Amino acid sequence: MTKQYVTLLLSGLLSQGVVAQSTQAFGAYDQKIPGTDVSFKMVPIKGGSFILGSPENEKGRNKDEGPAKTVQIADFWMGATEVTFDEYDIYADAEKDKTPVPDGMTRPSPPYIDLTLGMGKAGGFPANSMSQYGALMYCKWLYAKTGVFYRLPTAAEWEYACRAGSTTAYPFGNDAAQLKNYAWYKDNSELKYHKVGQLKPNAWGLYDMLGNVEEWTMDQYDENGVANASEKDPWTAPTAKTPRVLKGGDYQDAAPLLRSAARLKSDPIWNRRDPQIPKSFWWNADAPFVGFRIVKPAKQPTPEEAEKFFEDMITKYKGAR
Repeated sequence: MTKQYVTLLLSGLLSQGVVAQSTQAFGAYDQKIPGTDVSFKMVPIKGGSFILGSPENEKGRNKDEGPAKTVQIADFWMGATEVTFDEYDIYADAEKDKTPVPDGMTRPSPPYIDLTLGMGKAGGFPANSMSQYGALMYCKWLYAKTGVFYRLPTAAEWEYACRAGSTTAYPFGNDAAQLKNYAWYKDNSELKYHKVGQLKPNAWGLYDMLGNVEEWTMDQYDENGVANASEKDPWTAPTAKTPRVLKGGDYQDAAPLLRSAARLKSDPIWNRRDPQIPKSFWWNADAPFVGFRIVKPAKQPTPEEAEKFFEDMITKYKGAR
């Protein structure tokens, strides 16, 4: 994908002009999954500028977080919580979704082990262990199901939403002792993930942005990703299957890995136990700490752009090396 196309797609613009915007007011809303009683909340994130990355003197800082720079982010909505198994399984389990998937789409292959490791599934636990491919396919299915274009956040969108206007190491300040009020992590999780939305949200109403499960973004991991970020809606478009960027830290992590600027790169070792040849595109058998949340761009792409997006991000994923 060209840099120009990336910019157009993320902002919802066409080269011929502006795509017609949704008439929906820019406020929080509940999205019901058609044919079910399951819904999820989307929170409006007003665009603006912020400092992407971390200052050199931030405790726990890694080289891939800088040099920090000011970037501009467009309006979008973000899931108030991580996607739960109650939501994901409607797509993954044909018994729960009575309508057939659209032509050209498939459902995830059934996992051969309990990927939750007994930590919990139904009733509000975060969906876990899926690959980025599985997360993207869920977004494609959700688009077909609702007619609304949902996708993964870029790493920059994720960090902007997480910070919620803050410039400190964590959305609530620099005192890691306060993490227990906002995040399930090494010190309070009992080494397991928990139901979403039980702790305090950040200032913009987003729960579990830190801890619980790591969250996929759309970015290719690049040690210089922040340094090379464009000034408007930055995105390091994928060129290889791995590594990709995840954000937020998880229930096993110590406080420094939960900082707003921290980045994690995906690792093929997360699927080392998968006996299949080739290994599953859907699941990471050794990554119970991985999940995702979704965003909705305020300026929706046209059907043609949405189709191209999923073609580039999903179909080409299988051929990436």
